[in-house]
Amino acid sequence: MPFILSLYDPYKGQGNLSGLIPLAVGLVILLWCVRDFYVSGKGTLAPWDPPKHLVTVGLYRYVRNPMYVGVLFILLGWTISTASPLIFGFTLFLFIAFYLRVKTHEEPWAEKMFGTEWEKYKNNVPRWLPQTKGYYPTNRR
Repeated sequence: MPFILSLYDPYKGQGNLSGLIPLAVGLVILLWCVRDFYVSGKGTLAPWDPPKHLVTVGLYRYVRNPMYVGVLFILLGWTISTASPLIFGFTLFLFIAFYLRVKTHEEPWAEKMFGTEWEKYKNNVPRWLPQTKGYYPTNRR
């Protein structure tokens, strides 16, 4: 989507290669989280194969939604690389969509699925902005 938006954005500027840095960081974050979902959560991103265990390892120790943060970094990198206001607007739109999905679907599902384990995690790990101190649950699997 960002590629298509950048092709047809009549307002895009010169762009800057420094955008490749947040893009690469976002890609690493995303791949790391997909791995943790599979290895620790015993599931995937697919709605028909959600994690069977609450994922609290890796980047999930610092922020509850690192995968979405990674996607936003990728889009921020695209925005900088292409100087495209349309991609920036798409990034804002996607953040709002992520926020609504997390609040209305994912968090209620996690509460129903993981109960008190989720409550402890939710109370100790911020939703979007990473904390510096990692979360280490006392009842480890």
